[in-house]
Amino acid sequence: MHALVSLCYTPLAMKAAVLIQRWYRQYVARVEMRRRYTWNIFQSMEYAGEQDQIKLYNFLGYLMDNFTPSSTERNLISHIFRENEVCRDAEWERYFSYENIDVPEIYSGPRLTFPLTVSQVADLVEAFKNKQQLHSRYVLQLLLEAWKLLRILPNVNRVSTCQSKEITICGDLHGQLEDLLFIFYKNGMPSLETPYVFNGDFVDRGKDSIEILLILFAFLLVYPGDVHLNRGNHEDHIINLRYGFTKEVLGKYKLHGKRILKLLQKIFSWIPLATIIDQRVLIVHGGISNTTDLALLMRIDRHRYVSALRPPKKKSPLSGGQSSVDSEFDNDSVSNLSVYNKRRSSVAHGNNLFGPRDSFQRRSLQDFSAVVNRMAAEEEQEVKQRQTGAGLHQTGFMHPHHRDLNSSIASQSDHIDAVDVDDEEWKQILDLLWSDPMSQNGCLSNELRGGGCYWGPDVTEDFLNRHNLQLIIRSHECKQEGYEFCHNRKVLTIFSASNYYEVGSNRGAYIRLGPDLVPYFIQYQASDMTRELSLKQSVGRTERSALKALREQLFVHKTDLISAFQEYDKDNTGLISLNDWATAVGAVLHLDVPWRMLRSQLISLSPDNMLDYQSWFKELAIKEPNVECVEQTILETLYRHRSTLETIFRIVDTDNSGTISFEDFRQTWKLLATYLKMEISDEAISDLLVSIDSNNDGNIDIEEFMEAFRLVDRNRLERGRSVFVPRDKPLDDES
Repeated sequence: MHALVSLCYTPLAMKAAVLIQRWYRQYVARVEMRRRYTWNIFQSMEYAGEQDQIKLYNFLGYLMDNFTPSSTERNLISHIFRENEVCRDAEWERYFSYENIDVPEIYSGPRLTFPLTVSQVADLVEAFKNKQQLHSRYVLQLLLEAWKLLRILPNVNRVSTCQSKEITICGDLHGQLEDLLFIFYKNGMPSLETPYVFNGDFVDRGKDSIEILLILFAFLLVYPGDVHLNRGNHEDHIINLRYGFTKEVLGKYKLHGKRILKLLQKIFSWIPLATIIDQRVLIVHGGISNTTDLALLMRIDRHRYVSALRPPKKKSPLSGGQSSVDSEFDNDSVSNLSVYNKRRSSVAHGNNLFGPRDSFQRRSLQDFSAVVNRMAAEEEQEVKQRQTGAGLHQTGFMHPHHRDLNSSIASQSDHIDAVDVDDEEWKQILDLLWSDPMSQNGCLSNELRGGGCYWGPDVTEDFLNRHNLQLIIRSHECKQEGYEFCHNRKVLTIFSASNYYEVGSNRGAYIRLGPDLVPYFIQYQASDMTRELSLKQSVGRTERSALKALREQLFVHKTDLISAFQEYDKDNTGLISLNDWATAVGAVLHLDVPWRMLRSQLISLSPDNMLDYQSWFKELAIKEPNVECVEQTILETLYRHRSTLETIFRIVDTDNSGTISFEDFRQTWKLLATYLKMEISDEAISDLLVSIDSNNDGNIDIEEFMEAFRLVDRNRLERGRSVFVPRDKPLDDES
């Protein structure tokens, strides 16, 4: 009887199991679809930001090369281009001296003595884990020691597994100390038995970049043969201006932050470019191109590339030997006669990233072409005047070491002629730091990021065969699982910053590589919060964060979107179709986002499947600051180009005080207007000044200004939350 009942119920049980499996597969497919489009949103915005930063740097470089030396615009930005001088190391070491910095008795953080010991480094890690800060004297001392060591390292590290069972390889950390500490907890700290390769992008975006650098450099000093560093594209002071590292250092080290940043510029340029394990595995940060040549990379003077975004200038034989250090206290100490060199408009394999702004370049070149000779004569005369002046325009106390630097400026030659370095050499480094793999064959310019290239499986195969290698390990791209193979498993991406876009957005991972050279992966999510969330909660949380960022982008492009919608709404009905909406939005925002798939998340259609686009902007739930007196054009510009504007502010704030004068504020807006090819009147800028200078002191606090014009999500006003929530302040848990 029991057997009969079992037989009767078996078909029902099977049918139920099939239904459950079908439901579960559909559920997993829906969740995966949400994860993918959320990922698309975050990644598209990230790459668009990088492209904007490269465009801005190219534009500023163009101004440097073509504006007269005495022009206000050139003086405002010249200091970020004083980076490629051939300097005497002894002069730099005097400038970076820590000996005049006293450590007060009340300081309770780590006290370092050199040479460092293992126990000291362990104490340093523990101190950072407990949110303690290293005193600036020890920061400079540690960085100087690291700089000395890095200068004797080759461009390409050579590592062997025969001296240890396994080598650990870490990808991007991006200032997320929690991830580095988790790796050390699971895998052990660097040692003779546990060697590490850290594959670049140690800084930016996260809030603990300087702590990560200090830990890595400390271990490098203790275990120089067992800790290996590769440079990433974010080990670049131009990128740091936009993505937070500059701001972090100046905030944590207000008194000596400027010297620390200048020293880090030098250090970044000396970090090796690649690592090879057992002559068979190449580790680079970004990737390769069809012209990558390891033999050439090994010969390059890597320290000349303080920023990989702009090829350095070298002195011609007329310049007569080495130049001296450009003093941080001079507004424009000595600048090259770069007017003879036409500015490159792109760092992406010859493509013009200025787009429609190239008309501005042509117009400006015509304006300046008639006075090139006069510019050269004025520049040469200005150099002579500086040499005879021997004094710098800095008031207050100046340390003797700084006076030494200033006086050495006078030794420079009258004839300073800028000569381009080999373009092929520069592209080798650019490709190494910025490139990404693609699925199709060939090698294309990386237009999404704005630098480097996309390379295909055929390029990988050819490169590995030419150099007798079997695997390329790279980083540079966030992956949902922390790692990803491509190109027939011959290219491996490793990314070690978990929860990169949002809590739950991705796992971090690191690799253990033994003598068999078969990668073994360890995945993790360092945040405790991720362990408390279900899959549905985690995906929902990340999705909401991405959609909020996307809604803000839609809102700040309101004027352009309305113009685009009206092209489809010839009868001025205020209504457009879904297809027209998706086409217009894609054309205006230039983001690689599946707009039609996101329809239900972003818009509400009428019963006849039409969108009332005027009402739609109100539904985006974005609240603007209460600034009636400010011209709408300026507000939209501020919202849309917020990061670019803040970057220019950081550049103009040459003394890193966090404040700029009214005149510098005006010049910042004029630079931005020229860059964007738009008109902003003096009256509009004056109205903006009046609205924000509440204490009438004649200065603008950069932080307060940017915060005053932050767009806010209406749904979170009662909790005072911004659309863009700081990484260290998690969103409320919503299921």
